[in-house]
Amino acid sequence: MLGGRLSALDGVRPEDIAIDKLIKRVEQGGIDEVVLAMNATLEGQTTAHYIAERLENYPVRLSQLSHGIPVGGELDYLDEGTLAQALRSRRPINSD
Repeated sequence: MLGGRLSALDGVRPEDIAIDKLIKRVEQGGIDEVVLAMNATLEGQTTAHYIAERLENYPVRLSQLSHGIPVGGELDYLDEGTLAQALRSRRPINSD
């Protein structure tokens, strides 16, 4: 757990949250994948991007939880950004 997110407006810098601790755990080995569970906000996306840059030289998969339409959500009440993100995160339907 990072314990926060980067925020220039709030003065939260990388050293203020546990990003270095995450990097050290990856450096020690034994981690195949890092899954980022960030809010769909500017701060969440900025934090995810920063972590991706810090981890690009390590042999780990980096993934992020999908954002979009919530289960039970009504399409009539979605904003354009949420709908656009849901379209980008779409996946094929299994025909099993």
